[in-house]
Amino acid sequence: APFPSTPFLNSQAFSLSSSQRSLIAKPGVGLKKSAFLANTSRVFAAVATLPTMSVNNLKAEAVSAPSESSKVAAKSAASDPHDMYQSPLSGRYASVAMRKNFSDRRRHGHWRKLWLVLAQCEKELGLDITDAQIQAIQAHLDDIDFELAASHERRLRHDVMAHVHTLGDQAPEARPILHLGATSCYVTDNSELIQMRDGLDLLKPLLLASIAALAKFATTYKDLPTLAYTHFQAAQPTTVGKRACLWIQDLAYDYSRLCGVRDGLRFRGAKGTTGTQASFLSLFDGDHDKVRRLDQMVTERMGFAKAWGVTGQTYTRKSDFEVVAVLCGIAQSAAKFANDMRLLAHLKEVEEPFEAEQIGSSAMAYKRNPMRCERICSLSRFVQSLLINPAETASVQWLERTLDDSANRRLSIPEAFLAADAILQLVLNVSSGIVVHPKMVQRHLEAELPFMATETILMAAVRAGGDRQTLHESIRQHSVAAGLRVKDEGADNDLLDRIRADPVFDGIKDRLDELCDPKQFVGRAPEQVDEYLAEEIYPLIAEAGASLQGIKGEVRV
Repeated sequence: APFPSTPFLNSQAFSLSSSQRSLIAKPGVGLKKSAFLANTSRVFAAVATLPTMSVNNLKAEAVSAPSESSKVAAKSAASDPHDMYQSPLSGRYASVAMRKNFSDRRRHGHWRKLWLVLAQCEKELGLDITDAQIQAIQAHLDDIDFELAASHERRLRHDVMAHVHTLGDQAPEARPILHLGATSCYVTDNSELIQMRDGLDLLKPLLLASIAALAKFATTYKDLPTLAYTHFQAAQPTTVGKRACLWIQDLAYDYSRLCGVRDGLRFRGAKGTTGTQASFLSLFDGDHDKVRRLDQMVTERMGFAKAWGVTGQTYTRKSDFEVVAVLCGIAQSAAKFANDMRLLAHLKEVEEPFEAEQIGSSAMAYKRNPMRCERICSLSRFVQSLLINPAETASVQWLERTLDDSANRRLSIPEAFLAADAILQLVLNVSSGIVVHPKMVQRHLEAELPFMATETILMAAVRAGGDRQTLHESIRQHSVAAGLRVKDEGADNDLLDRIRADPVFDGIKDRLDELCDPKQFVGRAPEQVDEYLAEEIYPLIAEAGASLQGIKGEVRV
């Protein structure tokens, strides 16, 4: 018998026994042909009795209201967030301000402001839009009905039109002129540019406050000599403050790039479906000047100095890459700072803040792990991994646009900002409370400095009348012996005691402590700190003025 046409196979109404399923799956196996055909005919007959569902039936079922069980589950999830996954960036790390900046309420609030500004500008340029319609939109800028929008989106499968209909339901008088001449990217792209601009504005004071805290630290310890390390091996001394200036310089470079990208951020503006502004040209009866003025008016009223001169349906996604690249730069600098702090913590020279009741290990009660710096490094690695997203997105936007950017950008851009915010909260917290242990710094320096001072000792002994070659050989033998004692016996470095006891150095033995003063080996490090901060950092801090007061790094967990 022929198979019934387009049946809807309902798994509950249409069920087969296990033996029947095995017969259909393996026709002829252990069954004569006549019996198999008879069995199959009975199956087809059963199928024929099922109701056939049309495409309209299926569509109606797909967009029907949620079932009671799903409503109960949704209510349970809403009442107890522990029942549903949420990003740790929201739950643990990022600040309230940054989370609000990328919230649905803020995003869709921008949409409504954009629709209002568009209508206002169109009215001013001569379109038949009434004051009452403008006032109707204004009255509903902040009272977004998200449940109504969700119900519209289930039916329409289009987020922007769902919110157009939602605002139209709330402000029916404005419904005829909402979104007039615009495409979805008028609200999506422009609102995301606003969120990125505001996100950069939230990061600026955090970054500059971190720089200011480190500048204070550098000034405090500009004269404290410490071993420098290359390849993490002892090298010519520097000072604790000078090392901090390396961290400051990286962050100051990031600050400069952040300010440049933020100030250069361009608006998409009012460009129409494929960037040609054809819809607006039609609305204004071919008046090119009014179309250009509309684009400029909308851009300026939304707080941007300039819009992109040409776009497709979207603004160029290279702009997103530049923004996320700035965040990656911040992550790089923060990770460099935090890694250095972790190394110094291992040496017990410098530590991050550690609270009175803080626990370093659930097993080893004595531990003081550099948890905050480790988190900085972890989050920084995440931010840097996100850069591939806007890079790829910019490169694969077909012609005037494709929608494969949308879901990726919803994830990667807000997450990059939330993670960068969490990083800078930690950097500011750590840099404001760095603990230095000068005795440990001195101990490590004194363990290595005698070897580094040998050339100075040699020159002084020659000037005191000694033979250069004899002195050189004596220093070589004493250095080898002292090095073996340190490495093989775990004893202190006694090189200076050996030199002091050697008669060939009698001419300078009373000057050895002076010749080995650590401050004689740090070069211009203290002066470099003063000069660098005065010339490049303090002007930035002074420009910010009182805006930095009261800014603190928040460690949420």
